[in-house]
Amino acid sequence: MNRITTYIRQSLQEIYPPEEVKALSMLICCDMLGLDALDIYMGKDIILSECKQRELENIIFRLQKNEPIQYIRGIAEFDGRRFKVAPGVLIPRPETVELVELVARENTDACRLLDIGTGSGCIAISLDKRLPNAKVEAWDISEEALAIAYTNNKELKAEVMFLQRDVLSDDWEKTPSFDVIVSNPPYVTEAEKNGMDANVLDWEPELALFVPDDDPLRFYRRIADLGRELLLPEGRLYFEINQAYGRETAHMLEMNQYRDVRVIKDIFGKDRIVTANR
Repeated sequence: MNRITTYIRQSLQEIYPPEEVKALSMLICCDMLGLDALDIYMGKDIILSECKQRELENIIFRLQKNEPIQYIRGIAEFDGRRFKVAPGVLIPRPETVELVELVARENTDACRLLDIGTGSGCIAISLDKRLPNAKVEAWDISEEALAIAYTNNKELKAEVMFLQRDVLSDDWEKTPSFDVIVSNPPYVTEAEKNGMDANVLDWEPELALFVPDDDPLRFYRRIADLGRELLLPEGRLYFEINQAYGRETAHMLEMNQYRDVRVIKDIFGKDRIVTANR
């Protein structure tokens, strides 16, 4: 093991598990410092320039403060693409790719799709790329998130229309016009904070994460109401959900006259997606 990977390992071993340290070492060396992967695997001793050494030290310092590597890089991988991210948006999760895949697979003929609470734009842009004949619109309340989403839209050569909207308000004209509404809204309850890792709790935006303990379905209920006004006949609604509230979310949709309600498990075997027909 060369001096660089030894330094990374020794600096991070008290904070991160061994497998994560190994993955971080390769990511830092190859992707962020531009070193040759074969040289790293072969244990070749590499001397960094002063500039690269300062860069490495800054990366380690930030990781020791539990800052997510995605924010340090400014990039998160999602659905085979690189999305710009910063502390103003959630870091896309692999489970959310399953939501994108399901929507794209079941709606090949859809003309108009809406993503509510778009954040970095990862869902909307991925659907725009997967369904090139569809028009995709995306909403978020956060100006900071929308600025990042605009950048991703431009850099990834997508054609999503982004709008600033507060879905909890009722101050814009609504007409049925969408075949699909998809949303990954805030769904972590305040009570769940104690079990969360510091790199999420201390860095990712609370606005995009948390809902009150006494109203965990706040956004789902509101979006279900909007769906009755915005979805065309036979339109479909797709949610990413808190694993603890699959049955409650499905029941709420049934009570709101939605049909064919399904609760779908993610790659980890947890309730993660709820979908229904208008």
